Amino acid sequence: MALVFITGSTDGLGRAAAETLLGECHRVVLHARSAERAASLGEFASRAAGVVVGDLCSAAETRSIADQVNAIGRMDAVIHNAGVYAQQSRGATPEGHAGVLAINTLAPYMLTALIERPGRLIYLSSGLHRGGEGSLADLDWTKRTWDPAKAYAESKLHAVALAFALARRWPDVLSNAVDPGWVRTKMGGPGAPVDIETGQRTQAWLAVSDDPAVMVSGRYWHHLRQEQPAGEASDPEFQEHLIARLGEMTGIALPQA
Repeated sequence: MALVFITGSTDGLGRAAAETLLGECHRVVLHARSAERAASLGEFASRAAGVVVGDLCSAAETRSIADQVNAIGRMDAVIHNAGVYAQQSRGATPEGHAGVLAINTLAPYMLTALIERPGRLIYLSSGLHRGGEGSLADLDWTKRTWDPAKAYAESKLHAVALAFALARRWPDVLSNAVDPGWVRTKMGGPGAPVDIETGQRTQAWLAVSDDPAVMVSGRYWHHLRQEQPAGEASDPEFQEHLIARLGEMTGIALPQA
C-alpha cells in the first residue's frame, strides 16, 4: 500500500487519480488551493491520509505545502498534477512572477526540492510542450509580449525537462513525465476528446504499479505508452540551465544527489 501526494486534487485529473488510488486501497494525501476548497471535499477528504492547503502561485504557501506534506511522512510517490492553462494576462504573483510560470514550473520545482525525497515522481505535461522551445532567455515574460499559449507550452516543456533532470540526478527515484491528452475537465472543456478516466490512468499507474514496464525513469508517457518528447526537454544542458534559473528565482537549490 503506497502513500501518494497529488497536487491540485480537489477536482479534475488530480481528483480522478486520487479516486483510482483510493479504490485500490492506497493512501492519498490531497491538496487544495484554499481552506474553502478543502472544506468542500466533504466525505472524500475523510477517505484521504491527509489534506494539505496552499496556493501554488505563492512561494510562501508552496513552502507551507511542503512542510505540511513532510509532517505527514515520507511519500512513496508525488504526482505534480496542478496547473493552469492560457491565462489571458501575465498577471503577477506575490513575488512578481508570471502566474503560469509560478504554478506550472516554479511550484513543482520548489516542492521537488523541499519535500522529502519520494520513491517516484510524476510530472504532468502536455503534447503542447513541443511548442515551448526557446524559453530560457525570458522565463518570466518580463521582456516579451505576453502570449498565453506559448507561456503554457513553455511551462509544460519545463515539466518534462525537470522530470528528466531528476532522473539523472536522483538515480534512486523513478522520475517521469506524462501527457494526459486533451481531457474533458474544467480546464479542457466539454469538447475535449479524452475522457477523464483515460486521462488519469497513466499517472496513477506510474505512481504505484509494480509492473516491470513502470520501473523506468526519464521517460515521457502518453496513455500508458512511451513517446518521444521535444528535443530540448531531453538535452542535459537545457535541463541544467533551467534548474539553475529556477534556483535563482526561488532561492532554493535542488540537491544534486
